[in-house]
Amino acid sequence: MHFHKIPIHLKKYIVNQDYSLYTAIDQSTWKFIMKISIDFFAKHAHHVYLKGLEKTGITLNKIPKIKSINKHLIQFGWQAVCVRGFIPPQAFMEFQSLRILPIAADMRTHEHLTYTPSPDIVHEAAGHAPIIANKDYSKYLINYGEIASKAIMSSEDMNLYYAIRNLSDIKEKPRATKTEIKNCELELQKAYNNISYISESSLLSRMNWWTVEYGLVGNIEKPKIYGAGLLSSVGEGENCLQLNVKKLPFNLDCIKYNYDITEQQPQLFVTQNFKYLVKILNQLSEQMSYKIGGIKGLDAAIKAKTVCTIEIDKTLQISGIFEKYIKQNNKLVYIKTSSPTQLCYKNKEIKGHNTKYHYHGYSTPMGKIKKYNKSIDKLSNSELKKLNIKIGTTINLEFKSSLNVSGKIVDILKRKSIIILITFTNCNIIYKNQTLFKSSWGNFDMICGNSINSVYGGPCDKTPYYLNENNKGKYLKYNVPSYRKYNKRLNILHRKVGNLNNLEVTYEKLEKLYLEAKNKFPNEWLILYEILEATKDKKQYWANEIVEYLTRLINKNDDLGRAIRRGLDLIKF
Repeated sequence: MHFHKIPIHLKKYIVNQDYSLYTAIDQSTWKFIMKISIDFFAKHAHHVYLKGLEKTGITLNKIPKIKSINKHLIQFGWQAVCVRGFIPPQAFMEFQSLRILPIAADMRTHEHLTYTPSPDIVHEAAGHAPIIANKDYSKYLINYGEIASKAIMSSEDMNLYYAIRNLSDIKEKPRATKTEIKNCELELQKAYNNISYISESSLLSRMNWWTVEYGLVGNIEKPKIYGAGLLSSVGEGENCLQLNVKKLPFNLDCIKYNYDITEQQPQLFVTQNFKYLVKILNQLSEQMSYKIGGIKGLDAAIKAKTVCTIEIDKTLQISGIFEKYIKQNNKLVYIKTSSPTQLCYKNKEIKGHNTKYHYHGYSTPMGKIKKYNKSIDKLSNSELKKLNIKIGTTINLEFKSSLNVSGKIVDILKRKSIIILITFTNCNIIYKNQTLFKSSWGNFDMICGNSINSVYGGPCDKTPYYLNENNKGKYLKYNVPSYRKYNKRLNILHRKVGNLNNLEVTYEKLEKLYLEAKNKFPNEWLILYEILEATKDKKQYWANEIVEYLTRLINKNDDLGRAIRRGLDLIKF
């Protein structure tokens, strides 16, 4: 099988999974989640789920090692890498398009056992990985990643992403204050309020939410779960099948429905099968700028105010933040970027034309030369000779649009005998008495092309583009949560109970552990559940006390209560 080499610009998001950082509480949390998930999803998830867990190396009694998951995924054409929490959407989708599953090393706290908005190993390993074992679904993920990585993301989208990431991180921080959480919630609401339009990236994000994250499949009356958000949410995984959650047939209309990551979803979409996902995805792609191109695509890039790429005549690419353009009779005359810009030929950066060289932006005329009604790259050798286009000559080029470029040619760049770039000195560009470029501004590099055939989000040649950025290493550190010291005594107790599997269990030992848990950690239900699980004799007084305590939690009928009920049912107390 062919496996993609991980691009350099994506490697900065990869961290080592330091398995020693997982505490005994983490392991108990994972074990409980998987215990009740296996029983529930065996009945209510897509049939590939159980086989998929095994095929992708998801261990049940302990947190899986991502290296092991990677070895299993390789068997059917995928890879896995370890990342730290939220990574930018574009990076995640690029990983996915390369058949690489990014898995957050983080483990949710036991206080947030039923659900966490922050990516963690429960969500991305136990949620995403198992369904990849289905070939049709795997194909959808790859196609989605390829298309989503071309979607134009707005600056408003990026602000929303950072607000969501900050809120998720603070909510997963055990000692976060109410003020800290409130401030992040206000920032998130502000980011939502600042969304002035729905970008391509937002539309793709909605499709991802209603399929990959919260998708149902099969019969609309009795659908099965396949979305990772549901497979990893102990609470919503159960709640989603209730009648109060609307079940709608999956189609392109799903992109009309927004979502709130902090709330359970009021409706879900049911696809006929995984092949149908690809069909609807392709319908959406036909509306995107990377296929439409032209002025409409350029308008989308300008509106976004983020780095985008325009492709000219299927050979040349310009990547930057596009600021404005001039058109005449609905044809482009001149384009301009306002940020560091990269020039490429057939998706590879042109030597010397990187973001450092074009640091202040880039501009170029476009269109056909008036005399021959052809763009420069289409002129014959005799026509080039008559126009005196050669190094060392001073010329005046009149475009069909009446735009004039005058200056001395100091360099001509060709590919396969075709001119793609002309560099001028002492250059002046005039259009209808408007000066677009002055000779005092330095050399002018003019791309030779006629029309834009594609516009898409992000830079063209990503590796050299991102190497020039100043934010290298931003995601490299894997942080050790501060709560681990705080929970040191509780961790010791969890470890003692966990080790009972390897030692002779006596009621005296169990009673001693129970009394320690009851006296020192009266509000910790999970440690009590583990003690009860190790108990075989229902007649023990402390076993009944645990059942009574857990029953009080169950009677609250919230997500945690329902999860405990499922756990209690499995040990038949």
